[in-house]
Amino acid sequence: MTIRMLVVEDDREIRHLLQSALQAEGFAVQTAVSVQEASAMLAHSLPDVLLLDLGLPDGDGSTLVRSVRQRSSLPILVISARHQEEQKIALLDAGADDYVVKPFGVHELLARIRVSLRHRGTAISAATLEHTLDDLYIDLHRHQVLLAGQEVHLTPTEYQLLARLARQAGRVVTHRQLLADVWGPEHTEHTHYLRLYMGQLRAKLEHNPAEPRHILTETGIGYRLAVE
Repeated sequence: MTIRMLVVEDDREIRHLLQSALQAEGFAVQTAVSVQEASAMLAHSLPDVLLLDLGLPDGDGSTLVRSVRQRSSLPILVISARHQEEQKIALLDAGADDYVVKPFGVHELLARIRVSLRHRGTAISAATLEHTLDDLYIDLHRHQVLLAGQEVHLTPTEYQLLARLARQAGRVVTHRQLLADVWGPEHTEHTHYLRLYMGQLRAKLEHNPAEPRHILTETGIGYRLAVE
């Protein structure tokens, strides 16, 4: 199951950092930069987790905490540069699950997200960020793919597909999961996309694409990145 995350943060650099880190962990990430934009997105569909900055350009994020908590028990994590204990207590009393003070470590934040989900009965493990088999090396943290020590240049779509498989290396990822995570939920029937891009990936990563060693087909189900 893919966990859907909404990140509400107006600082472009922090927003991109969070989006990249969360996507590397396997979350499906949407972003908003204001209370108004986030409210519109939340009115349409609630995510599985809300990650929220307080100091937004058109208002205080605390209003979103109260609004969402009236409708749902989804985990809400607040990130803020505000250090005052009274503000933290007020946000937690309003319904936030956790309060992370800027600057923060990404790995600590990810751990706190996992704890919040676990408290809701959804246990997830830290995603695999490195994968090695024979002469193939994948480092999702650095966005790097090496074959026999040489960097392999992938298109953004090829990289997203490979990263999705690498995060669950050894396990089958279904056609629908791959299509939804890379192209979006409206494309889950377009399996020809997968055939095309998997063929391109194999041409770049396999010594013999006709007899793949790394990207394996599970007929009628999906694909799997081999681990041995």
